[in-house]
Amino acid sequence: MEGKIAALVVAAGSGSRVGGELPKQYRRVAGRSLLAHAIDRLGDERIDMVQVVIGEGQEALFRETVGDRSLSSPVLGGATRQQSVRNGLEALAARGDVGAVLIHDAARPFLPAEVIDRLIEALDAADGAVPVLPVVDSLAERTEMLGAAVPREGLVRVQTPQAFRFDAILEAHRQWQGASDATDDAQVARAAGFEIAVVAGSRSLEKLTYEEDFMRAEQRLSATLISRTGLGFDVHRFDEGEELWLGGLLIPHDKGLSGHSDADVVLHALTDALLGAIGEGDIGQHFPPSDPQWRGAPSSRFLDHARALIDGRGGRIDHVDITVICEQPKIGPHRDAMRRSVADLLRLPLARVSIKATTTERLGFTGRGEGIAAQAVATVRVPEEA
Repeated sequence: MEGKIAALVVAAGSGSRVGGELPKQYRRVAGRSLLAHAIDRLGDERIDMVQVVIGEGQEALFRETVGDRSLSSPVLGGATRQQSVRNGLEALAARGDVGAVLIHDAARPFLPAEVIDRLIEALDAADGAVPVLPVVDSLAERTEMLGAAVPREGLVRVQTPQAFRFDAILEAHRQWQGASDATDDAQVARAAGFEIAVVAGSRSLEKLTYEEDFMRAEQRLSATLISRTGLGFDVHRFDEGEELWLGGLLIPHDKGLSGHSDADVVLHALTDALLGAIGEGDIGQHFPPSDPQWRGAPSSRFLDHARALIDGRGGRIDHVDITVICEQPKIGPHRDAMRRSVADLLRLPLARVSIKATTTERLGFTGRGEGIAAQAVATVRVPEEA
């Protein structure tokens, strides 16, 4: 087959059946959104490019999900699924040199590599191919009461991704005149007269639709994560004319902490703890003090970077525990606000953030009131290979 193989991920829906305001393709399972899982599973060596179709107003959610993944700009979807796919296909056509395309739904995020192989191989003898599973449950018509049985022989459950010769599926979508939205792209292709092969699907490709689907997926994937612990420590001296930032909050005080960034000793220690838990060195390696771009920078950027690294590995932060060591200012009046600030920065429930304070009984650097130190412990879970 000539030309490149593209993957088109349809993620333009509102996901209303799962409940909540967040579209389900951006819901997180085991630390990553469904869309992120779907994109990462399409990182197969046989796939040359991935194009995502999103809904209007979802640009910020998409950027957050994609992070530093190398992807082209998303395509905006239409009023129906068929229109969204058409928009994505037209964008791929404009890029040129596409010989085949796998059209996939973000709501089926756990794509096994062997299904990709079967689909691509099937295109040697057909215009398209879809993964299917047998129907194992009894089927019956439904009215107000249970109706007549429906024979299940010869029936299959159709999944995605669905693979097509690119010119064929593009022509089929351009010709589509269906009175209602097509439920899948094989329907569009068959209406245009193209032959569609079937290959074995996978139970891993079950569609996530309802809340219980997300719960089962979370339990299954969480069982594959291993726990790691990271430690962080930081210290900064007081200086006249500086602001005092602690835990992402500006704390009223007659002195601030001196440092290359905003010198938030709490967030620095916490960033090091998170980086240590995933074996990513320390804050100085990622944000060198010698680099002028970090002069006066908010330390929340450093913490967000560490959090994104964990997200990118499919990990999750279970708990963080921070100890602030100083004589002044008193941390107690600010503790609850600092907890909320850190929880918001890490996107964690408040109960998974602990902040404590202590003194050194007027001994040493902090005891003399020369500065503030902080210690942090972070517990994260990541896939074993990470």
